[in-house]
Amino acid sequence: MAMEIVRNERAGAEVVYGAEACYQHSVDLLQELGFPKGVLPLKDLEECGRVRETGFIWMKLKVPYEHLFKEIGSRVSYGTEFTAYVERLKMKKMTGVKSKQLMVWVPITEMSMDEPESSKIHFKSSFGMGRSFPVSAFQNGE
Repeated sequence: MAMEIVRNERAGAEVVYGAEACYQHSVDLLQELGFPKGVLPLKDLEECGRVRETGFIWMKLKVPYEHLFKEIGSRVSYGTEFTAYVERLKMKKMTGVKSKQLMVWVPITEMSMDEPESSKIHFKSSFGMGRSFPVSAFQNGE
């Protein structure tokens, strides 16, 4: 049943394979949505897909990846697959991403900005709690 849901969710998708093509696809997607390119610093992508009609996207990584956003002192963990439903200035129903808060990994389920020129990016957890950070912390893809 779960596999059938996944197949249906990805029906009619544009799919890209390979690290270089997926990296460019992810940067283009973030730019189109109005997010800074460094907000999803995913390494070793092997597959990326997008269903334009529903806004569903996914990015598959070879191995899980952890990234430290130095400017804000936040450590983020990405699983082997990141998924979300996207629209301009918003990603919702995100899976495959967690942020370390104190000593606990907290699933991040939503990311948004108020407007393209906004100075803040807002993140929400599955617990309903949220935090906002300056866009400048995510500008470069390091």
